[in-house]
Order: sequence, then C-alpha cells, then structure tokens
Amino acid sequence: MIGLILIAISWILFRLQGRSLSALGFNKPSQRLVEFTAGLMLAGLFAAAQFILISHFSEFHWVLNPDFSAAMALESLRWNVNSVLYEELVFRGYLLYKAIELLGARKACLLSAAAFGVYHWFSYGVFGTLVPMVYVFLLTGSFGLMLAYSFAMSKSVVLPIALHLGWNIVTILIFSNGPIGAQLLLPSTTEPMAMSAFQQIVTSLAVPLGLVILVLWLVTQKVRRYGQSA
Repeated sequence: MIGLILIAISWILFRLQGRSLSALGFNKPSQRLVEFTAGLMLAGLFAAAQFILISHFSEFHWVLNPDFSAAMALESLRWNVNSVLYEELVFRGYLLYKAIELLGARKACLLSAAAFGVYHWFSYGVFGTLVPMVYVFLLTGSFGLMLAYSFAMSKSVVLPIALHLGWNIVTILIFSNGPIGAQLLLPSTTEPMAMSAFQQIVTSLAVPLGLVILVLWLVTQKVRRYGQSA
C-alpha cells in the first residue's frame, strides 16, 4: 500500500510541474522489462553466492523449512515488494530526479547514497555504536550509490527496483536472513563453525561490493547509451 501511496504522491508532484510519471521511467515497456529481468537475476545471483559461501565456510548446509507454506511465501513477497518500493520511491524517486536536475548526476547520486547509508543506521538499529555504524554506512551507502547511478543512467526507477528486490528476495525470502524470520531455507545447524576474518571479509564485503562495482561499471561504461535513449 505504501508503494501505491508514494507513486500517487510522485504523480501529484510531477503534475504540479506539468510532467508525468514517465519522468521516473514508467515507459518503454520492452526496455524496462529487460532491465527489470537483468537486475533481478544479477542481484539474486550475488545474494545467493553470499549465502552459499557462508554455508561452505561455516560447514553447514541449507535445508527446507518444514513450516514454510504458500501463504508465507506470498506474505513474504508482499513485504519485500512493499519495503523495496518504499525505499526506492523515497531515495530514487522524485527527490533524486530533482537533485539530478539541480546538482547534476554525480553530486546527486553521492548525496542519495549518503542519505541511504544514514537511513540504515536507524532501520538497522545501530545508531550510537561506531563500528557497526561505519560498516552499515559503507555497505548500504555503496548499495545506495549503485542504485542511484542505475536510476540516473537508465533514467528509470525500474532498474534500481529490480536490483534491490533481487537482493532482498534471495536474502530474506529464500535464506531467511531478515526481520520477518524463518522463510524457505534454514541452516542445518544452530551452531555453525565460526568463520575466519578473511572469510567474513569475503562474504560480508567482497561479494556485495562485487555486485556494486559490476553494476556501476555496467551502467556508467557499457550502457551509457541510456543517457541518450532512455
């Protein structure tokens, strides 16, 4: 519901400027479908790689949750879609569109990324503890930068929605790593082997930052044509 409300608010703000929601890239359906599919799959693959590596390093395997049901899947999907739409339409919607107009793409994307990082201090409940704050800011801020540049270069909110949703669905719905509890897969043990510092760096930093670097490279170098055609 919140996503629909934000879309309605965006529509009103654009109408006040004599524009339409096409300014957020709700146009060119065939192109947007390609972007959505590619973003969803790419982010989902990186998220899956992260949890497969975690189980490999910690010497456990993933098992099906016997209590998982179709109703749980639908509720989890609804929750994920709603939360992603909320964050994308707030951080990569009208406000980023206007910031790009006023500041240019580079400054606007950096500002959006910083705001996204600070926002997660509070949504993750780490505000006031220095080390977690630095980690959360760097990780979610880098994700925010990836999503902001995806918006700026494709001139559409569809690609950042797909990337964000692909990561969250695999992380939360499939591997049960999120605020809504046990979902499709669960660890085979409640006491997995502790990972080394190097293994933690690989899973917690290298994999997610690898996605960020790849997407930034793709949207800024390989699909620069979006700057003219989107």
